[in-house]
Amino acid sequence: MAAKKNGKSSHKSNLSFQGWRRENKRVGVRNHVIILPLDDLSNAACEAVANNIKGTMALPHHYGRLQFGEDLDLHFRTLIGTGSNPNVAAVVVIGIEDGWTKRVVDGIAKTGKPVVGFGIEGHGDIATIAKASYKAKEFVQWASELPREECGIEDLWVSTKCGESDTTTGLGSCPTVGNMYDKLIPKGIYGVFGETTEITGAEHICKERAATKAIGEKWYKVWKAYQDDVIEAYKVDDLSESQPTKGNIAGGLSSIEEKALGNLEKIGRSCTYIDVLGPAEAPAAGPGLYYMDTSSAAAECVTLMAAGGYVVHTFPTGQGNIIGNPIVPVVKISANPKTLRTMGEHIDVDVTGILRRDMTLDTAGDSLIDMVMRTANGRLTAAEALGHREFVMTKLYRSA
Repeated sequence: MAAKKNGKSSHKSNLSFQGWRRENKRVGVRNHVIILPLDDLSNAACEAVANNIKGTMALPHHYGRLQFGEDLDLHFRTLIGTGSNPNVAAVVVIGIEDGWTKRVVDGIAKTGKPVVGFGIEGHGDIATIAKASYKAKEFVQWASELPREECGIEDLWVSTKCGESDTTTGLGSCPTVGNMYDKLIPKGIYGVFGETTEITGAEHICKERAATKAIGEKWYKVWKAYQDDVIEAYKVDDLSESQPTKGNIAGGLSSIEEKALGNLEKIGRSCTYIDVLGPAEAPAAGPGLYYMDTSSAAAECVTLMAAGGYVVHTFPTGQGNIIGNPIVPVVKISANPKTLRTMGEHIDVDVTGILRRDMTLDTAGDSLIDMVMRTANGRLTAAEALGHREFVMTKLYRSA
């Protein structure tokens, strides 16, 4: 773990890293070749290709058939964004039919990276797997020789979301992320936070943290729509054991309002967000902190932020959420001493010293920056080393 118990980082952070500069000039910190299914029917073929060609990775998921409207748009945006992420060097897309498969291929191709698609209908699994395997082998050998280059901190896109929160999260690990953003946003990085329902009770504070009044109003409309059209429309009585979760309550969080106040600690003391993004939407207003309209479910949220183009994820946890992502390294931070004792293999940055008062928030933030840069330079996160590759698509409503 990066932070020693005396609060000192293992070494002074160097705000440059060795990354892969892609064809569209975005910089990745990983160099994946992915086998991407268009739909649930194509998972088996994608996994077979990944089994055939070492060094590639399939991303199975459960959707893609008979979706329509806004839900279908989000599906395509997530798949195209995933393949377009700078941590991905090349992509093989497999779908049951050619039309929608080509739509994903064409979207990813706009980045300039190598991408090819295969439809199963009219060919069958065996022939499709064989053709896709030959192409995947070509891609992975090509990617293995891509050089890394020194990149500045302004080339880094860092997302954040918390999970399995408890009292220590709002007191320690979330403020650590906020301290990181306060230091790195002025240096030109892209940041993003989200979890729309989890800001309930602190929405007035979040609205005021917008860079302009118009952006604050835009954010409030997004929050109110989630509240009215999703939560109020479909709840049975209240959100007990969902927001806050049963684990949150066991960890000492008495209400969603208390959880929300801790959640907002992730954006620091001085940061303001400059725009509001839809799920899986890439930012377009330049460097700075953004808000993305997401679920508070860990795997869904990280998947959407990865599809938005973010290449490192910071994840404060109280009681030990074990989430990972297949293409984006997830850096875990915890201030809970029990979690460090019982689940320490999942934690990258130990900030328990904040609660013992032998680590300042400023030192904790430096330790997180140090770990983010080490991760960008190739250190495997705990989630990567343990094989956590949670990839979960967000679905808005029932299929046709």
